[in-house]
Amino acid sequence: MTPHVKQGLTIVHTGDGKGKSTAALGMVLRAWGRGFRICVIQFLKNEGGKWGEVLAAQKLGIEWHISGDGFTWTSKDMDATIARAQQGWKLAQEKIVSNKYDLLVLDEFTYPLAFGWLDPAETIEWLKAHKPADLHLVITGRNAPPALIEYADLVSESREVKHPFRRGILAQPGVEF
Repeated sequence: MTPHVKQGLTIVHTGDGKGKSTAALGMVLRAWGRGFRICVIQFLKNEGGKWGEVLAAQKLGIEWHISGDGFTWTSKDMDATIARAQQGWKLAQEKIVSNKYDLLVLDEFTYPLAFGWLDPAETIEWLKAHKPADLHLVITGRNAPPALIEYADLVSESREVKHPFRRGILAQPGVEF
């Protein structure tokens, strides 16, 4: 039997179904329970929002950053929205190379890649050159670019089978936010 060696994984949760961020947050909770050093960066949600996961992270002492200004379809200034996502990526780069974390979550990070705000090939080349071998990196969001899927060690796809929104039921506190 070979001894357990920590190998940092790159994990992508993508697809059109609900549960991508929730899966990442489940990993955050599991890692917190194991004493991991954790950082989460969200790329779309508005920094002023009091989302349930942010409130929980504050109580647990988990480092949390929000680089977005809200969902892109409500943006009043796309240039500012794009600039915030690019700043979020700069922050992520600093956190990745800092060697201060065991688990880093880039929530909704597929969107800046899929929308062309960040170049997927350049981003992946940077990760290949700079991500520490023992860092677990979790990336969430719809429409993960094929190059990101190829680069990742683990990719899970969530698909919608049925959703209450289709029946006019709005997002529920504690379930969706």
